[in-house]
Amino acid sequence: MLHTQRGYGGSCVAPHHLAASAGRDVLKQGGNAVEAMVAAAAAIAVVYPHMNALGGDGFWLIHEPGKAPIAIDACGPAAGLASADFYAGETQIPERGPKAALTMAGTIGGWHEALNVASAWGKQLPLTTLLADAIHHAEGGIAVSQSQEALTAKHLERLTQSPGFSDTLLLNGQVPREGERLRQPRLAATLKRLAEAGLDDFYRGDLAASMAQDLEAVGSPLRLTDFHAYRAQQVTPLEVTLQDATLYNLPAPTQGMASLMILGIYERLKAAEPNGFGHLHGLIEATKRAFILRDQNITDPGRAPTPLQDLLSEENIGLEAAQIDPQHALPWPHEPAPGDTIWMGTVDSEGRSVSFIQSIYWEFGSGVVLPESGVLWQNRGISFSLNPDDLRGLAPGRKPFHTLNPALAKFNDGRTMVYGTMGGEGQPQTQAAVFSRYALHGMPLQQAITAPRWLLGRTWGETSTNLKLEARFDDTLVTALATAGHDVEVLPEAFSDTMGHAGGIVYHPDGLIESAHDPRSNGGAASV
Repeated sequence: MLHTQRGYGGSCVAPHHLAASAGRDVLKQGGNAVEAMVAAAAAIAVVYPHMNALGGDGFWLIHEPGKAPIAIDACGPAAGLASADFYAGETQIPERGPKAALTMAGTIGGWHEALNVASAWGKQLPLTTLLADAIHHAEGGIAVSQSQEALTAKHLERLTQSPGFSDTLLLNGQVPREGERLRQPRLAATLKRLAEAGLDDFYRGDLAASMAQDLEAVGSPLRLTDFHAYRAQQVTPLEVTLQDATLYNLPAPTQGMASLMILGIYERLKAAEPNGFGHLHGLIEATKRAFILRDQNITDPGRAPTPLQDLLSEENIGLEAAQIDPQHALPWPHEPAPGDTIWMGTVDSEGRSVSFIQSIYWEFGSGVVLPESGVLWQNRGISFSLNPDDLRGLAPGRKPFHTLNPALAKFNDGRTMVYGTMGGEGQPQTQAAVFSRYALHGMPLQQAITAPRWLLGRTWGETSTNLKLEARFDDTLVTALATAGHDVEVLPEAFSDTMGHAGGIVYHPDGLIESAHDPRSNGGAASV
């Protein structure tokens, strides 16, 4: 996949083609970028259940030409009962099952808040239209993807111990095979309820009462009071100014600061050519500096020891860049953060742009599927420590650390770019690869995404923390990285899922829309 899509009517980029189509079809009906994204988000919650669900979290960056970007934090906090006492006798929060389902699901609240933002743009399409594709796929069935089959098989023993998983996401007690039809009738009914009663029903209506009752019955600490208390929030995005563009990302509890810092540092180290030693070494060493600061500072927004925007000052980025050796790697045993998610982008014909990310954390989250609603619940809360005094210590109402971070860039020449990826620790690194190739080194958008990638640390399904390279990198470059002290592993695949599923859309001031998506995924860029 080497050709960037181009058009003028709008575009939706998603890691599953049915989600991209759902967003594009809303654009074709006159919907705006936010409405297209809600349609895509609902669809992907049905067709990619191993990566995200209605029971997860989300984050938004919304840009209207001529205005400052708006960020939405749709991260659910820990339940009112989620204290160290609730986990007495445990050495850590269980990774699967009801006790892992300890944070509120924020994603539907994010959809609601984003639609509120877009209400100022004119007449809105009804929810019945926005959720129609998702309802259709849940009722009629999805063709199971290769990654869903593989990840179900990989985690089957643990997942089948979670209430509701086997009845919902297995077929006759067996792992569903790629291409088999999987229907989700209870989820279809829930989506219909949201379309008819409104999205707030998820938190303050009959649907909330049903889910709260089911969560309590299976042993989760979440209660109806947690649903009633939740609302997604508009927050001020973090930003960093480069020579030709200003980059935006989400503040705590996300790792958006790290994504911005990597590119801020790299601009000061910029190599002459892309994809050579200087490019990779510079970005990898910038990643190390950014991750050290991330792990010292990012937690619940109310507990961050340093204002994150201060870390992104020109002076501080310069100090971090000065500590990088251009020829030698910083030793890197590092405790990584796993994660599973999806990134999607939309741009409409008016140039309004959305960068969006939605997640349930690990593959299939907690594994808990609620019996009445069919909603799969996240396990994002397992990123808490059971020591409440730790930087990321558990306490009621605190937000968990998030790997999620959608990105947006405003160029000085009038272009707007939305970009992002799934993949835990790989998210900031892939963002840096894609943006630097396109914006700093002049590669076409699709080539910037398709070109071979690397990963320092761990992403979904991985436990090692070394530097992984796709097999398409030149042997001379691999040798140079190893000689510089990088702990290099060349993966057998030319296109590896380990590197995440990236995408990007660029809106030009003359109305041209360029879009591209990752050949490593089941997705695509669907344009109008």
